[in-house]
Amino acid sequence: MRAPIGHFEDVRPATESGDLLPPPVAAAVTAEMIHVDTDPAKADTAAFVETYGRELLETSANCVVVAGKRGGETTYAACLVLSTTRVDVNGTVRRHLGVRKASFAAMDTAVGETGMEYGGITPVGLPAHWPILVDRAVVDTPYLVIGSGRRRGKLIVPGPVLGALPGAVVLDGLGV
Repeated sequence: MRAPIGHFEDVRPATESGDLLPPPVAAAVTAEMIHVDTDPAKADTAAFVETYGRELLETSANCVVVAGKRGGETTYAACLVLSTTRVDVNGTVRRHLGVRKASFAAMDTAVGETGMEYGGITPVGLPAHWPILVDRAVVDTPYLVIGSGRRRGKLIVPGPVLGALPGAVVLDGLGV
């Protein structure tokens, strides 16, 4: 099997990679998703594209966990944007969640709430009650590399599939 983007040696259907994925991700992957084995020391975007293909800079998406607060209540959400952009936390996210304050969730909270490793968080397999905010540019990209829930390994997923994940809401202007 070959990956539709990038230069990876170990490529297989994500549905056959359960032993390489955290349990919530393994339970949520679909037939359209591909798992590629990667070096965990090269999981961050700059090192990743240098190792596995410079074209991946334009076809990678980052997933970050945000916490929105209003009246003592905290709402968590995942935000998925192209790696060449950043999440508009204080504008688009705050308005969509209807909160007074939004910020990136603390690392220990993001890891604890998702069951995933920091630096590998993915929108696949997140808690069912979380909204997944997806930038329209992600949905419009044929294939994207995203986290696998671990720093080792990535998922390659068609953009439209990411926009159709349970709880996904496609937003214009999420990535700026």
